Amino acid sequence: IMSSEKKGPLQSVQVFGRKKNATAVAHCKRGNGLTKVNGRPLELVEPATLRFKLLEPILLLGKDKFAGVDIRVRVKGGGHVSQVYAIRQAISKSLVAYYQKYVDEASKKEIKDILALHNKGLLVADPRRKESKKFGGP
Repeated sequence: IMSSEKKGPLQSVQVFGRKKNATAVAHCKRGNGLTKVNGRPLELVEPATLRFKLLEPILLLGKDKFAGVDIRVRVKGGGHVSQVYAIRQAISKSLVAYYQKYVDEASKKEIKDILALHNKGLLVADPRRKESKKFGGP
């Protein structure tokens, strides 16, 4: 008999964010406000110039919304910039999904509206892809 079963069900959601070839999978569970990307805190993610982009969902919603959850993000593929965009999308979507599943519909709607008003890219993937190279030409 497992001893971890007594704590109640593990509340977690898994959501992905995409940009070009970069895919970020965010695992959001009940916790105490940790947000990590590939095992390192958000403040250490390179490139430093785009760090503000990563913190956007947190700054928009306020730290109190993130206080009750731990978000761990795995990201691979793509370049530095598209990885950053994929990460911020995964973080935003995972928080919305978590609130929908374990909190209530009203607070989920509030979060979703704030994010969508600021930038639709935080919740909806950008469908543009690189066009394949053609032969020939001038």
